[in-house]
Amino acid sequence: MPFATLDGQSLHYTDQGTGPAVLLAGSYLWDQNMWAPQIAALSQQYRVIALDLWGHGQSGPLPHGTTSLDDIARQALALLDHLDIARVTLVGLSVGGMWGVRLALSAPQRLNGLVLMDSYVGVEPEPTRQYYFSLFKQIEDTGVIAPQLLDIVVPIFFRPGIDPQSALYQDFRASLAALPAERLRESIVPMGRITFGRDDLLARLPELDAATTLVMCGDQDKPRPPSEAREMAGLIGCECVLVPEAGHISNLENAGFVTEALLRFLAERN
Repeated sequence: MPFATLDGQSLHYTDQGTGPAVLLAGSYLWDQNMWAPQIAALSQQYRVIALDLWGHGQSGPLPHGTTSLDDIARQALALLDHLDIARVTLVGLSVGGMWGVRLALSAPQRLNGLVLMDSYVGVEPEPTRQYYFSLFKQIEDTGVIAPQLLDIVVPIFFRPGIDPQSALYQDFRASLAALPAERLRESIVPMGRITFGRDDLLARLPELDAATTLVMCGDQDKPRPPSEAREMAGLIGCECVLVPEAGHISNLENAGFVTEALLRFLAERN
């Protein structure tokens, strides 16, 4: 398993295929396995790198001094340097898009393209931010994501009509229930506060290259609704694609649609 030491901690990533590089940056509370359908398809033609956020999957704890999404973007650039990758197409879903925009703005020369999926770079609406922070406090105090919290958190990621007995739903719930207290307190909760306490980057979106940017969103995404995706695409001046029959983790709820859209976008960029 490949690891890179960044800011004193071990970051886990996968690296499959050959060709132009694609970096897959996923959602909070998910590891790089969330990209399995896309890795399988894209790695036939591209070099596909997918990373685990700090405290997620097999990555080590959040490094000391990591206090913002700009730090996460800087660490991702350090990973690209470690891999001797000069240019990459970055596909960021949820928090992956939030720090992905920061990478794009700070190092535009490193990107062939940028796909923002089920993401938003404005500030978190204040009632939502306060609600999430109250959940983080409960998790921090108890050292566990208790069943009653799982009943709240897990449905957020899926379209309303998903079968709660499906493997996708149940496997995600089980993964959250199994998180140890140390990991929750050292990495998961601080990463959540960084994510939902982010600053507003909407005013800088026109700096992105509209010709090499795509916004996508599940048509039933609850935490990051299509209205936010349309707002960002409008500011960038790029296309906005809604993923049918999909919630927040749109790349898994409608994997075929998303994979085809990414293959089309990559074919135009590379």
